[in-house]
Amino acid sequence: MNKKIIWLVFFVSTAILLALDLWLKHWAVLNLQGQENRVLIQGVLGLTYFENPGAFFGFLARFNARWPLSVMKFIILCAVAWYYGRLPLERRFWFIRIPVILVFAGGVGNLVDRVWLGAVRDMLAFLFVNFPIFNLADVYVTVAVFSLMFVALFVVKDFPLP
Repeated sequence: MNKKIIWLVFFVSTAILLALDLWLKHWAVLNLQGQENRVLIQGVLGLTYFENPGAFFGFLARFNARWPLSVMKFIILCAVAWYYGRLPLERRFWFIRIPVILVFAGGVGNLVDRVWLGAVRDMLAFLFVNFPIFNLADVYVTVAVFSLMFVALFVVKDFPLP
């Protein structure tokens, strides 16, 4: 694989995933803010608007952590991009590249909200369990983390660590 293609895939994929996340957040503001919950799948998934000023699952929500969290997230995103660039160019490492792109896109989506709004816009809610409201960027990161754990344990025997 060519380094230019690797980075082209990174930036194009990130742009598409980020656009989807930001579009859904914008849609939620226009269609859900100040309204009652909407059910998407009865007893399973619903839509409700919530602004989360804290970190994951509302952690640190009581503190004014906008800028410390933003700086920390920016540093983490730089590390993720650095790791992506350091991955070997062999085809078998696409199993790692794709989740890394998801982590990066999700991180950027929530960073954009935090910097511009001071909070992250959430709108997806599980109805069958008491679970914090989340957004598409959170889904990207969660799917990526579980994918990376699976790949590290069962697929790529020589998982490259930074």
